[in-house]
Amino acid sequence: MPITAIEAGVTLQHIILLAVIQGITEFLPISSSGHLILTPALTGAADQGLLVDVAVHVGTLAAVLIYFWRDVFAMIGGFFFLLSGRINPGARLALHIILATIPVVGVGFYLKVSGIEEQLRSVEIVAWTTLVFGIVLWIADKIGMTINRLEHMRWGGALFIGLAQVIALIPGTSRSGITMTAARLMGYERADAAQFSMLLSIPVILGAGLLAGIDLQQSGDMALTMDVLLAAGLSFITALIAIAMLMSWLKRSTFTPFAIYRILLGGGLLVWIYGYGMAPFETLF
Repeated sequence: MPITAIEAGVTLQHIILLAVIQGITEFLPISSSGHLILTPALTGAADQGLLVDVAVHVGTLAAVLIYFWRDVFAMIGGFFFLLSGRINPGARLALHIILATIPVVGVGFYLKVSGIEEQLRSVEIVAWTTLVFGIVLWIADKIGMTINRLEHMRWGGALFIGLAQVIALIPGTSRSGITMTAARLMGYERADAAQFSMLLSIPVILGAGLLAGIDLQQSGDMALTMDVLLAAGLSFITALIAIAMLMSWLKRSTFTPFAIYRILLGGGLLVWIYGYGMAPFETLF
């Protein structure tokens, strides 16, 4: 079946909602993929199509690149040191990001070609992962010490976070949530755990956007519309705000509000699934 860029029946309101949800949840430890799966399930909206998917990925990628531009330039500059056989802090950070990305690339490719990826996209799975990994985040944040900074990271620590990121291939786990959880278990300060998690999102978001872009190119519908530009712009603005607010919050507080949100959301979804058979929301009131 040919894939269209923006599916029929998708309204401007739905595109705006999708862009805002993607922008806010991409970097908060509450799972953007889970929320995007829940959105049509709860609202009855149609699938938004590939073009909007690419647009929101571009928007969130631009947000993290701009907010952490110093780290991005340091990593780029670090590659020139590598060419001369030397390693500076920027090169070390870049190598840590690469090492932590390798596991999710390999496992993600396998899930995609095997078809398992689509089987995991269910509201029931999202409900359980949202609840369980919300509890895990809360425990890790409570027991984890705050003694390590980003410059203290070693190869083993980067690999551990990368292996944890593989679990996020299960929708609802939250890529940012599980990587921050892993970093907290190793004693990294909350803001540093979030910083590494967001830098680690750069190759992940870039890869996801490229894959969607390839599918889009094959569909033959590359028309840029105001809806698409709006989706990219809104996801960029909301993601930038979300990053700034999260980093500010974690410098003075904990992950507890995010864990509580996940526990309440996951618990509520399980009640909806098992207690009401996923009946449309409007019939419950």
